[in-house]
Amino acid sequence: MKFPEYTKTSLEDWVSNWYIKHKFQYPMDLKLRKIAMKYEIFIHFKPMQSGYVRFGRYKEIVLNTALNSLQQREQFFHEFCHAMRHVGKQSMMPEAFRELQERDARHFTLYAALPFHMIKRYDLDDPEILDRWAHDFKVSYELCKERLEQIKRRSDCTKIHHYIN
Repeated sequence: MKFPEYTKTSLEDWVSNWYIKHKFQYPMDLKLRKIAMKYEIFIHFKPMQSGYVRFGRYKEIVLNTALNSLQQREQFFHEFCHAMRHVGKQSMMPEAFRELQERDARHFTLYAALPFHMIKRYDLDDPEILDRWAHDFKVSYELCKERLEQIKRRSDCTKIHHYIN
């Protein structure tokens, strides 16, 4: 099945456009250090909670060595969102604003780990689609499942919208 009629979010478009601009066309192109260096961000693996740190012009994403490689990859995309889109120190901001940033980072993780311009090449009727995505994009089966469910929900909403109008 071709990709269903689907309305992308502006964030989803933004992520895909950024990848395309920087020549990230295929899942194998999504190398974390290569992505990070486009924004002059260093990646370090340490036995501590994952996070993003900025000190002047120095930018760093720390990935927790206690996590497996799939979890580290997902944490990278989460922290990369904070680096690219957010300002301020979360410990100093109101809870509601921190929650908003975290929700944004969660959506960003889905779009950056499984970008639309790449996943639209896959057959969504393939019974092995989640396994294929997990293997090709090197992320967890659960993240792939969440992304597929999101696509199906939005596709259904698009169908309903067209039906009503």
